[in-house]
Amino acid sequence: MPTQIKICGLKDEAGVDAASRAGATHIGLNLYEKSPRYVPLEQAAALRMRTPEQVKVVLLLVNAEPGYTAKALEIVKPDVVQFHGTETPEWLRVLKGATSVEIWKALGVKDAETLKNSARFVGAADLLLFDAPAQALPGGTGMRFDWSLLAEHRHELAWGLAGGLTPANVAEALRQTRAPMVDTSSGVESAPGIKDMDKIAQFCKAVRDHDHS
Repeated sequence: MPTQIKICGLKDEAGVDAASRAGATHIGLNLYEKSPRYVPLEQAAALRMRTPEQVKVVLLLVNAEPGYTAKALEIVKPDVVQFHGTETPEWLRVLKGATSVEIWKALGVKDAETLKNSARFVGAADLLLFDAPAQALPGGTGMRFDWSLLAEHRHELAWGLAGGLTPANVAEALRQTRAPMVDTSSGVESAPGIKDMDKIAQFCKAVRDHDHS
């Protein structure tokens, strides 16, 4: 099955068009105000409308209040909501029972114990996104974690790989981890929050070339 590709942190129509044209299966819209990739709700809704039907829209939230979460889902109408903070399995189970959208949870991987503890999200999330540990921001830092930690891990949920992925290293990441999904943000930028259309195309091509090999 072809590797799924998520281009996260898009802020404008050009980025959405470039990701869709390059073959991304998912795009990410970031509602975290402290991020250089932040987009207001109305802008996120407009970009969602711009996105082709075959590309899924992922809304990224970080420790958002329940009221804001409900408002965001109502206004943007995403296919997926990705939680990138310290959200608990209990909270995600409540949300999962109240909405039909897919729920993803990003986890910063520090060690094998992090992976072992990820099992607590069974029944609470549809997919786990294994990322580098949080720095000043909870994601989009360009840092990667030790991919070898995934070698012996038995996955109990659908999963994806994030953290420091670039056009230059994504094929190697796939060879090492056999990830069914890869997620990049800063790895396809020319500056924080500024997407590089050529890098988006190169990233997607590198993934597809790996699939074909």
